[in-house]
Amino acid sequence: MLGRKNKGTIDSLIGISTSIVGDVHFKGGLRLDGSIKGNVIADPEEPSMLVISEHARIEGEVRVAHLVVNGEIIGPVHSSELLELQPKARITGDVYYKALEMHGGALVSGKLTHDQIGEPVLKLAMSGG
Repeated sequence: MLGRKNKGTIDSLIGISTSIVGDVHFKGGLRLDGSIKGNVIADPEEPSMLVISEHARIEGEVRVAHLVVNGEIIGPVHSSELLELQPKARITGDVYYKALEMHGGALVSGKLTHDQIGEPVLKLAMSGG
């Protein structure tokens, strides 16, 4: 992928029975199955990935390079690389992205804004059977 290795490794997990009130700052990969009331922000100096499962919920701003959403986000979303919206994704807030992949069933209530110079990359994902 553009001559660099895409790690995509999950370093940390916030479990389904965990609720956090406050901001979460992380490096590398994070999977969220629980809920966070606060901002979720990845280190902008390093590659990062955030996976939000279908049971997860974030109330706050999200800033990450690669974001995979299958749960709910209430707040602005900033994805500096790739934003993947899975079928159960629900975002209420403005979304800023470089590349976007959106599956049927995903819902965004807010503005979609291409956040980089150049042509936006949009891809409609087809779900098989």
